[in-house]
Amino acid sequence: MTRSMGRGRLHLFDLDGTLIRGSAAAVEISRQLGLTEEIAALERGFLVNGMTPDEFAVQAHALWSALTPEQVTAAFEGAPWLAGIREVWAEIHAEGGRCAVISLSPDFFVERLLDWGADAAHGSRWPSVPFTEPIHRPGILDAAAKVSIARHLCAEYGLGLADCVAYGDSMSDAQLFAAVPVTVAVNADHHLAGLSRHAYAGSDLREAYDLVRKGAA
Repeated sequence: MTRSMGRGRLHLFDLDGTLIRGSAAAVEISRQLGLTEEIAALERGFLVNGMTPDEFAVQAHALWSALTPEQVTAAFEGAPWLAGIREVWAEIHAEGGRCAVISLSPDFFVERLLDWGADAAHGSRWPSVPFTEPIHRPGILDAAAKVSIARHLCAEYGLGLADCVAYGDSMSDAQLFAAVPVTVAVNADHHLAGLSRHAYAGSDLREAYDLVRKGAA
């Protein structure tokens, strides 16, 4: 989902572990359902044992069979978001730039960030909540899809990957980090070691954004 703006640099934000510190959309949703142990096992399967994103989605969908829109709202509102997200995006807009979120998490969660000022929000395509349809595996994003979506957004805005800044924390961001010139590892794990121009550990996106601004000065 996208809305248009004027010309400028495109800032690409991961969601899980990046905008949400130390957690993920799937974890916060599962917390609302009392399924923290079950989702932790799935997360280990994905992060450690090589589970594919589409298989993770199929199994999470089964776990969340009773999920309601109200629980999605509670998960979103209760997530441990970095401070300053709206302020950073407003500042990027004021400087003629754009902000996009690209995440493997469900689109029904990711797209809520459009209300915070994101110009585009792309997540894996899930059925609407409450679920009446199964997961369509081809609609689930992977790391390579992040690069493809970034290219699509650049074409839409008349930019190139050289005009992008990427913010991420883990292996799902590695391919995007290799494709754009300015990168910020935010509370990142070892998968981004040596791949990022900047590294930030903390709880305020304004501080991470300052690294980019100072680097461009």
